[in-house]
Formats: sequence, C-alpha cells, structure tokens
Amino acid sequence: MSEKETLLTQEVQRVVNNFKNKVMQDPYRLKFHLMPPVGLMNDPNGLIQYEGVYHVFYQWNPFDTTHGSKFWGHYTSTDMVTWREEPVALLPSESYEKNGCYSGSAIEVEGKLYLFYTGNVKLEDDSRETYQCLAVSSDGIHFEKKGPILTLPKGYTPHFRDPKVWKKEDRWYMVLGAQTYEEKGTVVLFTSDNLYDWQEVGQIAGSGMHGLKEFGYMWECPDLINLNGTDVLLVSPQGVKSCGHLYQNVFQSGYFVGKLDYEKGNFSHGPFTELDRGFDFYAPQTFETSSGRTILFAWMGITDEMEEHQPTISNHWVHALTIPRNLSLREGKIYQNPVEELKKLRKNQVVITNEEKALLNGLEISTSELLLELQNENSYFNISFRNEASLCFDPSKQEISLQRRNIKTNAIESRTCKIKSVRELQILLDHSSIEIFINNGEEVFTARYFPELRDKTLTIQCDTDYRLHYWDLE
Repeated sequence: MSEKETLLTQEVQRVVNNFKNKVMQDPYRLKFHLMPPVGLMNDPNGLIQYEGVYHVFYQWNPFDTTHGSKFWGHYTSTDMVTWREEPVALLPSESYEKNGCYSGSAIEVEGKLYLFYTGNVKLEDDSRETYQCLAVSSDGIHFEKKGPILTLPKGYTPHFRDPKVWKKEDRWYMVLGAQTYEEKGTVVLFTSDNLYDWQEVGQIAGSGMHGLKEFGYMWECPDLINLNGTDVLLVSPQGVKSCGHLYQNVFQSGYFVGKLDYEKGNFSHGPFTELDRGFDFYAPQTFETSSGRTILFAWMGITDEMEEHQPTISNHWVHALTIPRNLSLREGKIYQNPVEELKKLRKNQVVITNEEKALLNGLEISTSELLLELQNENSYFNISFRNEASLCFDPSKQEISLQRRNIKTNAIESRTCKIKSVRELQILLDHSSIEIFINNGEEVFTARYFPELRDKTLTIQCDTDYRLHYWDLE
C-alpha cells in the first residue's frame, strides 16, 4: 500500500469512527440491506462469487453525503444474508483516478480476483479524462493496482466508463457505457486475449441504432448477460424523455433482449424494457453463481433533486442497495425474485384471510415480508403501508400504481405500469424501503420511504377473497 493509500485509509477510518454511533442509532437504518457505514453509497460494483464467497463492492464517498470522489467499499458473505464489512478495496490515490474510482466489474482468473474500473480525472478547466483500470488480488481483500489498461478511443467524449468484463470461449470481452461526439448514448464492445491489451470491436447498441429512436445522451453501467441461451443487455440510459407512465425517473434502467454477433460487434435486439417501475432503482449489475443463477443488485436510490432532502443525511449516511434478486427470462421478459436465501430471515408467521381482517390490527409492519394471494386476479385492491405509501390496482384500466409522500414537498407522487391482472404480491419491507414483486416477479416496484416511526399499520381494501402470509424479518 502506497503512502497516500495509507493516509486515505486512516482518514476513512477516522470518519467512520466519528459517526458510527450516530449512524447506527438512525431509526431509518435498514435491517437486511447493504448500506454505507457512513457517507454516500451508489452503484454496486464488482459482483462475484469468488472462492465460494460472495463479494459486493460499491461506489462510496465516505467523507460526505454528496457525490464527491468515489472509493470502492466492500462487503462479503457466504449466504447473501449475513454480510461482513471488509477494508476499502480501491482508493483514489493515483493520478489516473484522483477524482474517483468509478464503477466496474470483477472476474476470477487462475485463482486471482481481477477488478476492472474507471479512473476519473477532473481538470482545472472543468474538462475530464477517463481511464479503464485494473487491480488484482490473491486473497479477495487486498488489491494491487496495475494502472490503466485502456485509454479513451476516438469518437467518444470522456463520458466513457463502467467496464463489464466476461469470457466467451477463449477470448475476453468488455462493454463500456459511452457518449459519442454527437452526445448520443451508446455501448461499446472491446476484446482481448490477455486482459491488458484491448481492441475495439464497435458500438453494439445505442441511441439511434437498430431501429431505436433518440434515446439518451449517455448510457451507463452496461451488462451483457445470457439467460436461457438468449443475450440480454442491461443498461442505464440518461436523458430519456418520459412517455406516459414510462421513464418517469430522472434516469432509467432497463434491458434489451437480442443476439450479439461477437465477430461483427452487432447486437440485434427488441425494445427497451424498464427493470423496475418504482422510484429508487438505478445502475443494476449481475453476476453468476456457482450453481448457475444470475443474481442482480442495484442502487436503491437515484441522483435527483430529492436526494439532498433524504432524512438520513442528518445522521451522515444516505442510500442503500436492493436485496439480491434472481433473474429468469420468460417469453422475452425478465422476471425478478428475491433470492431463496432470504427466507432464512422469516420468523413468526401469521396467515390471515379477508374474513379475519380484524387481525391486521395486530400486525406491525416495519421489517417484514408479506405474501398476498388473491382469489380473483382481476379485482381492485388498495394496500396502505404505515400511512406513508400505498399500492393500488385498477382492473378497469389494467394499471397498478405505487404512491408515496414526496420527501421535499410532502405531495403524493406515484409510479404506474400497465399489467393485465394481479394474482400474487410478494412485498419486502425494511425500516425505510419497499420492494414489491408482482405475479412472481413479472413487475417490480422499488422505493425508499420514511414513515412516522410509531406508525406501523397495514390496511388492505380488496374486492376479492385473499390470503395474507406475514413474517417478521429478523
């Protein structure tokens, strides 16, 4: 470790120690989600199962609750339920990353863990430089930086970042999010036979390509995965205009289903589909487990005008990651479900039918899981969570909506998506978050919310018979 890395590490530890008690006493601190020990968390990075251990790295500004110079924080787990905080993995100590170790990915090669990330440099004239960098570890905890392995190619602005690396047959591939000189978002494919020397194959998808109209000025966090033998490109485009109920957040996250021609660098694909219909979901990344599951984490937050009004900021921390979700592809659509391991958290099961709805008065939802089974999948319902958020299905419009109170204005805001029917809801509630999985993951809503601490009530209005399974999550 260099002298500068040592000094930065000491400064990080000092800040964590100074605010640890205040952070832990925050009543909105989450119970079963990954959060920063202090400061700001955003994108998940470097997701991998290495030597039987799950690793989640994440973008982290330990010194403030704003988007300053980013580090890579690090958690490990053997079961995706209980997590251990590890030492900081990457610190912005070198000239090629002095303004932040930005997002990237991880692979295992011959028993070693390789981290690929973007080094960000901001110049005095407000311009920037960008470098794709590599760090290697023999134990999964301590990393040796190898420096830049790819500089900015011609045709792109310095908004060129977030390398995702994988191997196919005997070659390595990397996709990067980029912006062209024409300020159009795109994803660029590179290939290598040694992980240090990379050649550009070309743009595989982007705004104005493959029948897609104007679709954003920058595409972030690309992730090319294969589900059931089908190529799927996950990406987070910035600058997409809202259209009806679609694209209502400042920035979007979604996917294209198609087929990648590795030799020609051509990705033929269908339409863009949003991964999550809620308020707080961005920069998803996936990894494959040893059993062949594809698991997704995302940033349970987003950078918008509401960010600075989050109530946890006064306690020196902000944002979290989603729960890990298992992905599957059915008839061209991604389904998301909480990983099976999270069932270990379930305690004190209660089952209530609508004939026993008076028993709802005895439930206190704070950190809990709800499984609601509806007898008639075309019936109206409205569910209120702690009088702070609600979920409503209108079968006449075939629309389902999540509403919450805006933390800046106190006005009610909503996110809505089209759905033909609703037969089942799986809802995971933490102290200040909601994740709703509809029809076994056909649609998902993710949101942070900040209810009155004493209000833990659940109310259900429903035009059909139902069965509610309730668990405390401990």
